[in-house]
Amino acid sequence: MKITVITVCFNAIETLEDTLRSVFVQDYPNVEYILKDGGSTDGTLAVLEKYRSKLAHIITEPDAGMYDAYNVALKYATGDIISLLNADDMFANPEILSHVVRRFQTSRADAVYGDLIYVNRTFPDQVVRYWRSGFYRKDRFRMGWMPPHPSFFLKKEAYDLYGGFDTRLQSAADYELMLRMLYGKGLTASWLPEVLVRMRSGGKSNASLRGHLFANREDALAWRYNGLQPHPLTFLLKPLRKLPQFILKP
Repeated sequence: MKITVITVCFNAIETLEDTLRSVFVQDYPNVEYILKDGGSTDGTLAVLEKYRSKLAHIITEPDAGMYDAYNVALKYATGDIISLLNADDMFANPEILSHVVRRFQTSRADAVYGDLIYVNRTFPDQVVRYWRSGFYRKDRFRMGWMPPHPSFFLKKEAYDLYGGFDTRLQSAADYELMLRMLYGKGLTASWLPEVLVRMRSGGKSNASLRGHLFANREDALAWRYNGLQPHPLTFLLKPLRKLPQFILKP
């Protein structure tokens, strides 16, 4: 199986090289790596040029944000499995893609997901939160559950059939995509119980009370856009599920 890893970036000079190296050291041989840059001006393009020979495509053009950039890059993807790795995230170790492919092969699932750790933005060896995903059941979405998007691997045929990111959403398009694919379309998913990605903390949807309220509104829109009915407590339980992440350790 061939894996396409996609990273989108914009002025990511401080973190991008760590992301790139975490992909280049993977022991799985059949990897296509695509970079989509939105027109960086901080030296990011020089970093990409440095690694051009290891990248299948470098797409440099303006975009309407991260989700639009991913949609553009998806058009270039030729792998059987798609991995979306943000420019400040890193695969947790060199065996991640091998393990993911093996789980796809043994489970025959449409998607594979794992655990995620949030790390200090400046000191990435310092763990801030641990997101233990747990086993997938369709009804858990109504109880506020979701897999961590950076550790979510999906077959390309699912994107071909059901589309990419809904760019009407500013912060919850990743949630909407997973909700649509797993809950709405009934695709199968398998949990790989290990940390797959190290994610630098500091997401905009979690930065303030206003950010939480905005994210909550977008989560509701994700259900509405798909014609799905949430549980009355879905949007209360979803943020509450984050609390154990500050206690658990990988």
